[in-house]
Amino acid sequence: MQTVHVGGDTPYQIRIGAGLLGDGAALAAHVRGRHVLLVSDAHVAPLYADTVEQALRAARPQIELARLVLPAGEQSKTLASFGAAIEALATLGASRDACVFALGGGVVGDLAGFAAACWMRGVDVVQLPTTLLSMVDSSVGGKTAVDIPQGKNLVGAFHPPRAVFADTAVLATLPPRELRAGLAEVIKYGALGDRLFFEWLQTQHQPLLAGDAHALTTAIARSCEAKAAIVARDPLEKGERALLNFGHTFGHAIETEQGYAAVANDNLNHGEAVAVGMVLAARLSARLGLSAAQDTQRLIDLLDACGLPTQLPAGLSPHALLGRMRLDKKNLAGRLRLVLWRGIGQAEVVPDVDEAQVLQVLADMP
Repeated sequence: MQTVHVGGDTPYQIRIGAGLLGDGAALAAHVRGRHVLLVSDAHVAPLYADTVEQALRAARPQIELARLVLPAGEQSKTLASFGAAIEALATLGASRDACVFALGGGVVGDLAGFAAACWMRGVDVVQLPTTLLSMVDSSVGGKTAVDIPQGKNLVGAFHPPRAVFADTAVLATLPPRELRAGLAEVIKYGALGDRLFFEWLQTQHQPLLAGDAHALTTAIARSCEAKAAIVARDPLEKGERALLNFGHTFGHAIETEQGYAAVANDNLNHGEAVAVGMVLAARLSARLGLSAAQDTQRLIDLLDACGLPTQLPAGLSPHALLGRMRLDKKNLAGRLRLVLWRGIGQAEVVPDVDEAQVLQVLADMP
């Protein structure tokens, strides 16, 4: 068991270890009232929702608990699903001391967190991430949102959780593709600010891919520590926190252009899109003279070793992708503002990036 503390104005703890979803006393400790909404999806709920519900009821027999199960996939991260969550809270009669439990991957965590942020102007949320990607990224930091056709995460709010429970036992049921997708976000932390962690990943990618419990717990804890330190210093993304989006501006553009339908159409999922996005950011950095080409190659080699894509999917227009990137939330005064790097472990926010250079990198991507 490992614990990571997130500081700042609204501190909370991330607990990492096996068996946490069944620890009713620990879960119920964060329920201040009697109303609980458990939000999950059609893939995760049949596996773990009963465990969480039974643990909560055993610890707090007086709670009134409702369950909302959404269709699985990014396609559910919509205003309509957000409305369904709000309706569920209303039907429950949830008061201001209610608690929402988000049991699932990043889609569930973002959507349930956004509903918690909006119901009665903010009720508690506890994140129960069930994918590696959500354990190291979306469950930590308090960003909540839904997608609209024009772009990813454009409607949302900052709403830190009361706690995060990363139950590593659930990773044993995670499909290999989803495990690899999570490793893209893990690699991101090394790439943007921790060269030693990046080098550790170069030596440990095989145990991680094999699901080694010790390696995964270490990777999750290191990733969460990196994110927690940045979030505590910049909770509302006024400056340094933007570094956590290394690869994401390109990646979100890819996801939006493909229509968020990774499962149905075999398009890239979020982690895979971020992997390609990091390569594009590294290539652009080298093109602008900020970094050396050999660092780009080291990144490509590690992503390749983890079974992650490093090239743009066929059929995507560079001009269309650039159009999507213009809607990125980091942009200022209509000018591109991207997270680039000066090599492994040295990311920085670069304002006023020349669109012609970005377009050329997109066009030249193998």
